[in-house]
Amino acid sequence: MSSKSFADLGVSRPIVDALAKRGIREPFAVQSLCIADVLDGHDVLVQSPTGSGKTLAFGVPLVDRIAADSRRPAALVLAPTRELAEQIVDETQAVARSRALKVAPVFGGVGIPAQARKAAQAHIVVATPGRLEDLIQRGMLTLKHVNTLVLDEADRMLDMGFKPAVDRIVAQLAKDRQTLFFSATLEGAVGKLAKAYTKDARRHSHKPVDDGPADIEHRFVHLSHDGKLAALVGELRDTERGRTLVFVRTKRGADRLVKKLSGERLDALAMHGNKSQNQRRRALASFESGDCQTLVATDVAARGIDVADITHVINFDAPADRDAYVHRTGRTGRAGATGVAASFVTSEQRREMSRIASDLGLQREFGDDGGPPHNGGGSNGASNGGRGSHQGRSERKAGGQRPRRNNRNRGGRRGKARA
Repeated sequence: MSSKSFADLGVSRPIVDALAKRGIREPFAVQSLCIADVLDGHDVLVQSPTGSGKTLAFGVPLVDRIAADSRRPAALVLAPTRELAEQIVDETQAVARSRALKVAPVFGGVGIPAQARKAAQAHIVVATPGRLEDLIQRGMLTLKHVNTLVLDEADRMLDMGFKPAVDRIVAQLAKDRQTLFFSATLEGAVGKLAKAYTKDARRHSHKPVDDGPADIEHRFVHLSHDGKLAALVGELRDTERGRTLVFVRTKRGADRLVKKLSGERLDALAMHGNKSQNQRRRALASFESGDCQTLVATDVAARGIDVADITHVINFDAPADRDAYVHRTGRTGRAGATGVAASFVTSEQRREMSRIASDLGLQREFGDDGGPPHNGGGSNGASNGGRGSHQGRSERKAGGQRPRRNNRNRGGRRGKARA
């Protein structure tokens, strides 16, 4: 938190009052860093992680700088996923209403005509690149009045292959616009993109207080393909399990797995791109509230999920690479909590998964430390997953630190990945 108030940062009284009604009276660190610069009209580059309060860091000053009689849309927020776009709209609408402004989402999965009408009437459009380009090409929306551009989670947009679309969209905007660039990193390709899109930008880096590496027990369950369902059922029936995110490779795989779990009398919901927006919204709300403790998701769908208190991440299907592994498992063990990351490894995936584990300093957890993998003792049912099933665990944490016992998991031990 910050000792400065929103009013101290220059935020107008209507917005201060709207925030107070929601119980928000003091700005978070990232908000204190950049709100004044945005209000002053500067471009900003902000390095800040998900969950740090960055939506209001750009949403509050954005709303304050737009007049109700501005030609529309006056501002454009680009986001990589529908879920994130919807979260931004939800966060921004309350403060926007305090100044008689309208906010509209633009993303796939909903009808185009109604969405286009609302977007054309909105002061602020929050959009994913693909659907936005679709509306522009149909002549249903123009960007000629946009004088403020926000790129949220720009690193994700690059990861998801949106750079060409974003380049085309940015080329249609006024060159003297204000640009607000938010990303978890400002290095490498993301840094080059930031430099290309901004002018004399004020740079801010917000890194939360470091509580040390995420406290995650990494487990690799070696089993046959046919044994994966039984292993997952065993994990999900653990009475000490909380909210669990299960990763699969394909949309059809997510639906099939949910159906199979239902046959085992286990409640789960699927999250993927073929679901309608209402279905995705309901699934996420049920997962957040705890009504359903298990969410089965593809990598792309999960990018918009920022849910607290996920106790377990299970890689039912192996991640594509090291970054995907880190992204998936990083959903647990947050904010000082402990977490479990279990990965199912079939024989054909062993080489690639071994490479990922080695790169992250998890060789012993994987069971690739010069001897055979540790024999899974049956905790959580993971060793019942079929022919040749075994589970690798380790006494140590990455970096050689002395381990702490994970009493919650009956003696299992954690390894910390080097991200």
